[in-house]
Amino acid sequence: MLLSMGNKKIGEGQPVFIVFEAGPTHTGIKSAKLLADHAKKSGADAIKFQITNHEELIHDKGLLFEYDILNSNNERETISEPLIDIWERRWMSDDDWRDLKAHCDKIDLNFFATIFSIEDLNLIKELGCQSIKIASQDTNYRDLIELCAVENLPIQLDTGGSSLGEIERAVDWILDKGNDKIIINHCPSGYPARLESINLRVLQTLKEMFPYPIAFSDHTPGWEMDIAAVSLGADIIEKTITLDRYQKSCEHMMSLEPHEMSSFIKSIRHTEIALGDKRRVLSKEQREKREAIRRSAYLINDVLEGEKFKISDIAFKRPGFGIKPDEYNKFLGLKYKSSLKAGHMLIPEDF
Repeated sequence: MLLSMGNKKIGEGQPVFIVFEAGPTHTGIKSAKLLADHAKKSGADAIKFQITNHEELIHDKGLLFEYDILNSNNERETISEPLIDIWERRWMSDDDWRDLKAHCDKIDLNFFATIFSIEDLNLIKELGCQSIKIASQDTNYRDLIELCAVENLPIQLDTGGSSLGEIERAVDWILDKGNDKIIINHCPSGYPARLESINLRVLQTLKEMFPYPIAFSDHTPGWEMDIAAVSLGADIIEKTITLDRYQKSCEHMMSLEPHEMSSFIKSIRHTEIALGDKRRVLSKEQREKREAIRRSAYLINDVLEGEKFKISDIAFKRPGFGIKPDEYNKFLGLKYKSSLKAGHMLIPEDF
């Protein structure tokens, strides 16, 4: 199944749709716009944010959240802080979101967001977003999923921490509302994710289970996992970006900085080209180069006109533009049209 996002198609046979995630790493409207500018300049297809009223979302204001940062010695350090403080740094007003969406429209960059409430959904609708994303934590939040599904926009379903059964159930809730515009996002948990928890082969499982585009949301430093995900068939890659990887906040240490973004995208595009086709089809250039290093039949002694061709007349040497080792037997016993000198490369016209 193919889906549309702006003027881009997403799904089997289409270029990988590259999304830069800035939701956890911006610190307000100014940095959000800067990140959007960098995403556009690098060639990303979309930028994603997270819209929420954290005061209403988080009941336990003392709930601690643990994550890793890079310290000044470039070493990983684990810290924890109240979850509400993390969300406070990301908060923007409705007017800020309107301003940011207008900015993304101006630079022709697809914009969408993860939402957490009916109020967020209303804002998404007002902004004219072309997709809605559901967080991994809300895979079991039926009311929100069904309300989003009714809008008939593509629903991106994060699945970190969800069983396959829970994913199937959430998909059924969307389908029951008459919406089959679904993207399923393999989203390994952890900030950053442990290698043992990534399970990239789940991408193949999801592609076998569902007819929808399958995405990979990367929570690791660098882009090795993204290249592997593309190789396994991911239709969408989502990667977090930051203005400064050393910021002491969640998800920065595993994010791309501006100077890396273009190289990240180029690596994915190069991987797509190199993956090529399932069939082995040789180009004209490949065929010509192949002949240059293969072998042909060359005379090892002089032969006379009318003499019969025999295997003892030849040796197989490079290049391979004449009669080849796998076809010489078709000419055995035929007569030479003319006398030929040793070293001559035999061709069919010689008989």
